[in-house]
Amino acid sequence: MVLSRGVRILVDYRPALRERSGVGEYVHELVRAYTALPDAQQDQVSLFTSSWRDRPQPELGSELRARIVDRRLPVRALNFAWHRLETPPIEWLAGPVDVVHAQHPLLIPARRAAQVVTIHDLFFLTSPEQTRAEIRRDYPGLAASHARRAHAVLTSSQYSAGRIAHELGVDPERIYVCPPGEPRWQALGTAPNVPVDGYLLFLGTLEPRKNIGMLLDAYAALLGGGRRVPKLVLAGRCTPDGAAWLERIGRAPLAGHVEHRGYVAASEREGLFAGARLLVMPSLDEGFGLPVLEAMSAGIPVVATNRGSLPEVLGDAGPLVDANDAAALSAAILRMIDDESYARACAQAGLERASTFSWTRTASVVRQMYLDAMARRRAG
Repeated sequence: MVLSRGVRILVDYRPALRERSGVGEYVHELVRAYTALPDAQQDQVSLFTSSWRDRPQPELGSELRARIVDRRLPVRALNFAWHRLETPPIEWLAGPVDVVHAQHPLLIPARRAAQVVTIHDLFFLTSPEQTRAEIRRDYPGLAASHARRAHAVLTSSQYSAGRIAHELGVDPERIYVCPPGEPRWQALGTAPNVPVDGYLLFLGTLEPRKNIGMLLDAYAALLGGGRRVPKLVLAGRCTPDGAAWLERIGRAPLAGHVEHRGYVAASEREGLFAGARLLVMPSLDEGFGLPVLEAMSAGIPVVATNRGSLPEVLGDAGPLVDANDAAALSAAILRMIDDESYARACAQAGLERASTFSWTRTASVVRQMYLDAMARRRAG
């Protein structure tokens, strides 16, 4: 299907409004790649933001070649109306659009627009007790019906696509696998980056599914071995559920050996990776695991658990260990520290694997998804 005027697309940009981590980074880069597609030059992409106090950066529209629709509405109030009352339709807030794309599992109400949802993972369904606020309140009970009603569902891995089809009952033909593309760095990414004095790095939000407690157990065991161990850096915003981890790293034996750096902006990521000897990803579940791809593309070796999509992303570029086996994680980290040739070989394999992830290819799939969603909407 081709429209002479192009497609009017509204993308929910709210996950990237304050901090571009995880979903926020994904949607930002997806829009950048989409608006650069030759086939999408006639399309009009609008970014929807709503907050009582946070405003988009003035240069956002020009940077992403998109129109900004910014409404001074409290996020929680708007989400309650959208999730529970299914009103107001997006056209009331943004004008006529052909496709509205939510960055979460629940539909954004629309009068005429095709509706697309993004589901990166189903952690809210399998472990609702470890979620908070509206995610705990709304997602477990509503996600399945919303996903089945959506004209298309975007996800970032084959692992998640299979779970969405099986556990939410979504027609596989409506599920589109759209992994993130390889990041581009200023200096890193041309060769392995394995500094002798580099630190061990975890990058991500400090929340229950990231399994930081097991990582701290593994690291404490390394310290207890009586040998010199690189510093461990935890980089990411800490949720209330992660407070006990921060308290723990202030006590022996971890005190002085573990540093929490908090949220790291996209502009500071390269500097963070440049000082790392390896990335450790101990997650209990991941819909994709963007830090793994970022590390591989920067030439940083990776140790990860064998959960969720992590085996799909890392492939054979690094060791995978059981998420409940701290001893196995300690051993994998220790080998990366002690065996320089092994660490460099993993880093080189990661560089090669990262090069297979393309934002341009993903953006092309997304454009076809939008066209398919519009056709389904018209067909009723």
